[in-house]
Amino acid sequence: MLLATGLAAFAIGALVDMIAGVGRRWARAVPYLFGAVGSGLLAALGARTIGSVPITIDASWALGAGKSTLSLDPLAGIFLALLFGLAFAVCLCAVAWARSDGDHHRGVASGLMVLLASVAVIVVASDAFVFLFAWELLTLSFYVLTSATRSTVHQPPAAWATVGTGKVSGAALLFGFLLLAGRTGSLAFASWHGVGPGALHDAAWTLVVVGFGAKVGLVPFEVWIPVGYPAAPGPVRAGLAGIAANVGVYGLWRFFGILGAPPEWLVVAVLLVGGMTALLGIAFAAVQSRLTRIVAYSSIENAGLIVTAYGVALAGAAIGSVQLVAVGLLAATLQTVAHAMAKSTLFVAVATIEAAAGTDELSALRGIGRQLRWSGGAFGIAAVTLAGLPPTIGFVSEWFILEALMQQFRLHHLALQLGLAGAGALVALTTGLAALTFLRLLGLVILGPRPPGIRRSQETGLSGKIGLVLLALGCLVPAAASPWELRFIARGLGPLVPRSVVLQSLKQPWVLQPVFRGFSILSPSWLWIALPVAVIVVTLGAVGCSGGRYFRIRRVPSWHSATAGVAGPSSTTPFGFANLLRHVLGNVLGVSRTVRVIDPGPAHPLPPGSASVETRTRVVEPVETYLYRPARWVGLGSARAAKRLQSGNLAAYVAYMLIALMGVLAITAFLH
Repeated sequence: MLLATGLAAFAIGALVDMIAGVGRRWARAVPYLFGAVGSGLLAALGARTIGSVPITIDASWALGAGKSTLSLDPLAGIFLALLFGLAFAVCLCAVAWARSDGDHHRGVASGLMVLLASVAVIVVASDAFVFLFAWELLTLSFYVLTSATRSTVHQPPAAWATVGTGKVSGAALLFGFLLLAGRTGSLAFASWHGVGPGALHDAAWTLVVVGFGAKVGLVPFEVWIPVGYPAAPGPVRAGLAGIAANVGVYGLWRFFGILGAPPEWLVVAVLLVGGMTALLGIAFAAVQSRLTRIVAYSSIENAGLIVTAYGVALAGAAIGSVQLVAVGLLAATLQTVAHAMAKSTLFVAVATIEAAAGTDELSALRGIGRQLRWSGGAFGIAAVTLAGLPPTIGFVSEWFILEALMQQFRLHHLALQLGLAGAGALVALTTGLAALTFLRLLGLVILGPRPPGIRRSQETGLSGKIGLVLLALGCLVPAAASPWELRFIARGLGPLVPRSVVLQSLKQPWVLQPVFRGFSILSPSWLWIALPVAVIVVTLGAVGCSGGRYFRIRRVPSWHSATAGVAGPSSTTPFGFANLLRHVLGNVLGVSRTVRVIDPGPAHPLPPGSASVETRTRVVEPVETYLYRPARWVGLGSARAAKRLQSGNLAAYVAYMLIALMGVLAITAFLH
């Protein structure tokens, strides 16, 4: 009943948007209210499902395509609770955004409703037809949301890149499902458990990883994220990044339980590709000059972290170690929670910041968090979470990932040991760069000097503030209540790994360990007590030692250059802050520089013997430059060559048919 009612609420919201449009302010907000209602119902359904017996729902009457079923089990429950708890807060923020002044377009709300409905059906689908039907609807919603506003010339290419990657993802899953269905003679997921080891099993595993990896943004399928996410309007970006993209994570989890142990070479590939994805994502995020692109590239980084931890679980399955499976899945699930919470918070806060400033260029956003207190505060909490700093859930999840990757000594296969060691090195470097990246945002965007022209009245409305508070609490509370969160996750992972094994991560009621006893411990809950106490003690000590002068300290504007005589516009800029990284990672980023002499004109004469130069720095994305662009040239060249066949003569066409017929006959004879 809750499932049907939630989906009905999404359908009503989409109809209101298509019928009433966006001409009236009250009508613009109504679809998002229905979205919040539907999301709340589905989140409640997920929470209830985690502790109940799995049930199967016959949906053949609704779809009319043979026998179609939906299944509610603890794994589906944990993703319903997470994704639609987030969707509830995002829809509240979207209500305030829709009621604000701005350029609103028909189709955005209905696209979000289709996205939410598709996510719900994907999570509860238990056969290939229903799953793929909802998967294609999700791709359609991505296209609608990235192309609805038509505000810039960059939007059509972004929409096509998004839908193109979605079609590649769907095609890979379709072929993988067909292989499994052909072997078992059934489209039901439950029947695929019996597919034993062999070439078909390995091929299906590879296609599943490619299909879901393209959705979450693994290399080399990550190119749509930096252009696709910024193309969506307002808080809707949070629906793409924090909600919809995580169905790829759900798919990996679900098919881990269906297909069982993967081949070792695939495990090593997943570990290394995940590590490289994380490093490339954060490296490119660190040098971007637009806030939306930084957040988008950070999604690539987090996808790499999640998949790397997932690779640890695959390694455990390959050698039959249940504890290694548990620590890998637990770390990956914690990172999924941290990423979903923080990324949704960032994109919702960025929507308000961008609307108030009229741009997302970092150079124009210095200190905007000091004026937009609600959005700036939520943004700061989310940034600290993605930087992996205490006392947030991001610190807990990244600690578990690093601890999981340190278990390579428990393996007795050299390839798996090297895979975990390489992935561990990449993840360690990634976590350091993440701290640098989000430190730049905190210092320059949130804590910098107040920008002129920004009023607090441009802050989001009441529902938006409630949504921001809920999202920000989602980054903090799970860390403070980490023992309860682990118990919650252990129930959800029940279909994949025994709950008792996951709960071995609880060394004591308030102390955590990476499943393996005696390796290391952490208490995020006690950090919530220890850190404030340490701050109070240090502050009191400083006040006492200063002799009363502590509060009379000279104060200067934040983040000015340390060079003597340099201040104001010439102080440290976001570009300059990241310039060191451009030099250090020049080979990874493909940095190219051009220097030219410029004439300042008679108004600004230069001393004799001196010159004024301008330096331009460009970062080259290797996957796009060295993979997709050559492939595009080959494709266009082939298309131009094929066009010549359209203007041939009858004799040539007969010759083509004859050659094709001879080729078919030759292949047939060879096969027989």
